[in-house]
Amino acid sequence: MIISMLGAPGCGKGTQAKKLSAKYNIPHISTGDIFRKAIAEKTETGLLAQKYMSKLVPDEIVIKLVEERLSQPDCQNGVILDGFPRTVNQAEQYLKTGKLDKVIYFDIDDKVVVDRILARRTCQDCGEIYSTDTYAKTTCEKCGGNLVVRPEDSKIQERIDTYNTETFPLVEYFRNKNLLFEVDTKAIVATTPEEQIQEIFNKITSELDKLL
Repeated sequence: MIISMLGAPGCGKGTQAKKLSAKYNIPHISTGDIFRKAIAEKTETGLLAQKYMSKLVPDEIVIKLVEERLSQPDCQNGVILDGFPRTVNQAEQYLKTGKLDKVIYFDIDDKVVVDRILARRTCQDCGEIYSTDTYAKTTCEKCGGNLVVRPEDSKIQERIDTYNTETFPLVEYFRNKNLLFEVDTKAIVATTPEEQIQEIFNKITSELDKLL
């Protein structure tokens, strides 16, 4: 079962991906994780990607890195892809040889995205993510590392604009391929953020269970 998570920055796809990974016992992999691992291991493709890390990595390199990661033993029963494909061209090129079983799309208002990113803090040691709306401490509960604002989170509008221009067209692309499962987060009314997370999770798993 190969699943792709699609949505604007701060929509909650990372949170849901972690929960889905635990439920289905398949790895949650972001393109950032793939890049860092390939570069650390100094693979041929990783070294090639490293040359572009300060700018946009070409689609063919991104796709090759993803394919290499998916060929590893821990991905044989499936994977949750977070951040791939990012453009229609990436999707078209990947689907020539690869496959996706379902694309989970999180429909969310831009204002909610902005509010969430403004409140987001990330552990600089283990990468755990927190929200100042629900967690007041400045150190990570898991490892004790300092919580910081990621550099990219300080460029909120730029990230939203990039998503709307480059990634949002994937919604219609995957809808036309009957791969899209849409989660209307605006329609979910919950008392607490935790309840909303669980309700969204229940909707997604109800759909994914049909694939098993």
